[in-house]
Amino acid sequence: MKKIIKTGASLAVISALLLAGCSQEATTQDQESKSKEQSEVSSDEQAASSPESAAEANYQAIKPSEAAGPLESHYTETQLAEMPTTEAHGDDTKRSVPLGQTLEKGTEDETEGPLQKNRIVSYYGHPDSTSMGILGEYSPEELMEKLKDQTKAYSELDPERPAIPAIELIATVAQRNPGEDGLYMHATADEDIERYAKLAEENNALLILDVQLGRDNIMNQVKSLEKYLKLPYVHLAIDTEFHVKEGQIPGEDLGHVDGENVQEAIDYVSNLASENGLPDKVVIVHQFADIIINNKEVIHPTDNVEVVLNNDGHGIAALKRSGYHQLVHNQPIQYGGFKVFYQKDEPVMTPEEVLELDPAPAFVNYQ
Repeated sequence: MKKIIKTGASLAVISALLLAGCSQEATTQDQESKSKEQSEVSSDEQAASSPESAAEANYQAIKPSEAAGPLESHYTETQLAEMPTTEAHGDDTKRSVPLGQTLEKGTEDETEGPLQKNRIVSYYGHPDSTSMGILGEYSPEELMEKLKDQTKAYSELDPERPAIPAIELIATVAQRNPGEDGLYMHATADEDIERYAKLAEENNALLILDVQLGRDNIMNQVKSLEKYLKLPYVHLAIDTEFHVKEGQIPGEDLGHVDGENVQEAIDYVSNLASENGLPDKVVIVHQFADIIINNKEVIHPTDNVEVVLNNDGHGIAALKRSGYHQLVHNQPIQYGGFKVFYQKDEPVMTPEEVLELDPAPAFVNYQ
């Protein structure tokens, strides 16, 4: 990454690079030996269910209390006036959309997806690692309890857009070891995915499957998850920074993707939903630096897929706001997302501070 900074990157790119989070080494071969026959949920049976039953979007937002007031009421007049300035860092300080609006300026949502009327709050990580996110730090039951509490905080702040809890599970883990196939990635056991799929379903939550790619291509990874994406409550996330080319190692070399390949995945998920009578889907694209995605302008939502550009990376709060302004505000696709690191941010931004962003993040994930 130091070489990249020396090539004359802009201040915004340097700021984004300072935020960069890095995936840990993939979990051990013990995970690979877990038997698929022990799965708690038969995803094949669920995927084969009728379109009528699959079409029900069986998620439920956390209801705000009766005392919850409008978003604006949580800020002073001074705070409201200073909000755009805190993230612009010398750029245009005029708010592009009203406080709380999640759709980016000039974009539309023609779906019936969860982000039309709700916000998504997710916990990110891997069940076999305590260093890759909060998901691995707690038992599934404890995780869900904490997730619901964190989600409710957003419903209380913005009762007009109650938040839906979601689990963002890393389904393919980028690693520094090439592995037998030389792809520098490790597939999460079906048993683990199915355990968290069951947890999400039982709690009216969403499951988001995150792919870190390594040297594999996006479509191979997405197709490998098709049986899960056919479930009505399962969605997709693409961790772009871990897609490296020949001679590079994820976590050591900064990866990148082409927007055309991202759009191919979005179209694939869109067709999957349409052809199987599924509820409209969400595809989350993680990005923390400008140079990670080229041809970004070709990425767009479809009639049944909502697209979130998630500003990733840990670090100083002011730099995180600036990164969001550069990558989301200045490069609109449809919805903005924002990642918060419980252990690495300085300081950890509160939900009130997150919702100050312009536009307000429709997706907030915690690592």
